[in-house]
Amino acid sequence: MDLNSGAIRSPIFVFLFLFLLTSACSTPSWFPIKSGPPHKAKTKDLIDKDVVLIDREEYVKILNPRFSSEPNQPRVLYVPVKEYLSKPTAYTPVTTRKEEPKKEVYVPPSIPSPSPGKEVAKIPSPGVSLAPMKKKVLIAHFDDQTNTPEEAFGDWAAGRLTKELEQRSQRVLAIDYEMIKDFLEKRGISVKELEKPKVLDLLSQVFGLNAVVTGVISGPYVFTAPSVKGQEGTASAIIKVEVKLVDPFSGKLLKQLSINNPMASVKEKGPFPEERAKFKAMELIIADLGRTLSRDLDSVSWSCRIVKVMGEEIYLNAGKLTGLKVGDVLEVFGPGESGKWEDRKGRIKVSAFLGIDASLGKPIDMKKPDVNDLVKLTQRQGT
Repeated sequence: MDLNSGAIRSPIFVFLFLFLLTSACSTPSWFPIKSGPPHKAKTKDLIDKDVVLIDREEYVKILNPRFSSEPNQPRVLYVPVKEYLSKPTAYTPVTTRKEEPKKEVYVPPSIPSPSPGKEVAKIPSPGVSLAPMKKKVLIAHFDDQTNTPEEAFGDWAAGRLTKELEQRSQRVLAIDYEMIKDFLEKRGISVKELEKPKVLDLLSQVFGLNAVVTGVISGPYVFTAPSVKGQEGTASAIIKVEVKLVDPFSGKLLKQLSINNPMASVKEKGPFPEERAKFKAMELIIADLGRTLSRDLDSVSWSCRIVKVMGEEIYLNAGKLTGLKVGDVLEVFGPGESGKWEDRKGRIKVSAFLGIDASLGKPIDMKKPDVNDLVKLTQRQGT
């Protein structure tokens, strides 16, 4: 054996031994997370926190306060020490709130509370709303009889009135006119026949409509005043709108309105005064119509129809969007001998929602229901 080579190897073995010994007792500096108390861990606000080094920067290891309410969030967060010290309350776990006492079920004053062991049912009087149910309303495109048909005032007015009603009332659920038009055309029915009782009844059966608004728009009658001696010319306009509010269930006319804007309220100057006067007149009329119709629609009684019956399952053309809740109790009526809907068949309870705005009901003390039977809200018991 070469003594010189052995003498060289001995220090190497000793160095390797010491290196491995120290490595076994500590985490290498190149490891991304290093345990141990960094100097900032002794800060008062961090004395009971777990502080770690990640890429030579100090982080506080905390439980994610959003984890309990959002399970898809990570359970643990590593927050930079500086950020944590600047707003420690932002990372404080949310304490579990005490369970609030359950609210009593609202029962309208006109309906007596059922006594134990006895079912009580009372038919709501027409026009009285037991709960903030949304009425399904169709705003049909207005018949445009203006002298400028290329401007399509009829279509614009119907669309603008729909938005106006939705903004003014929380009890209006506007039904898409194009969907209704397509439905009728596929059955060979022209939209010009929309006001016929049979067509209205069909729409009530299928879509559960509670009201239909049709209208005729005429004008605009524009008056201009030329500019004189440095003063700009002005333009005024008058537009007339006639509107009908119809009950699709009975086909009866509920209200008829005829509105035109005062000419004095519309006076436009500057560029294109005639066009601006026309649209300002229309805006005034739509606002006036919105105020009046929103009040009239509040007095319309809510109802829906049975669209399908399969054994103990009763399908309704109204659901969550309309405002129904699982557990609500509804009264079912069929046509009597006089033709009026006075044959009380019993009650059903909403058990589930289906599709966009439909629901499933289960019978309560009820005789055989039929498709197209009338359904009214009796008692608000859902949650």
